[in-house]
Amino acid sequence: MTEHHRTAHPAPHVDGNALAGPLAELFAFDVTDAVARCGSCGTADVVARAMVYRSAVGTVVRCPACDDVLATLVESDDRIWFSMRGMSAIEVRRR
Repeated sequence: MTEHHRTAHPAPHVDGNALAGPLAELFAFDVTDAVARCGSCGTADVVARAMVYRSAVGTVVRCPACDDVLATLVESDDRIWFSMRGMSAIEVRRR
């Protein structure tokens, strides 16, 4: 069995609540204007140009260049699950 040790970090950590401000700023805009970079082929383009496929079970967002999955969205009555696993980055211009 392998032992896992935490590596020393130069700064002390805080919990995920520290992301509240930056993430509120990041997601308080028209997402279709954001530039998403495909984790598979590296294409960077605005989300509005992605190929979106909707079905009863959810929504799949695909890269317009290579057709790999960029994101998935599943909704229920009281929750939304959103995965951007296929994006290596998302760029938002501050206004």
